[in-house]
Amino acid sequence: MTGVSEQAAQRKKQRRSRSTACCCCRREMPFCWQCRCGFSICQTCMNENVWGMSCNGITWQCPDCGAQNGFGNQ
Repeated sequence: MTGVSEQAAQRKKQRRSRSTACCCCRREMPFCWQCRCGFSICQTCMNENVWGMSCNGITWQCPDCGAQNGFGNQ
């Protein structure tokens, strides 16, 4: 049983330690908004650029592929 709980703890630690590079500012951030095409943008850059990426505050459009992505507030 302890082997299973150790594996679960290791997976949880791996998920938490993963950070993503923002495509705009190129900094490694613990959280970035991500599109399915691989584009990622940190919260700071999103706040600066939301005027051009969203018209309703519910979805944002990826500047690379044009896909609509949600902010998770529907």
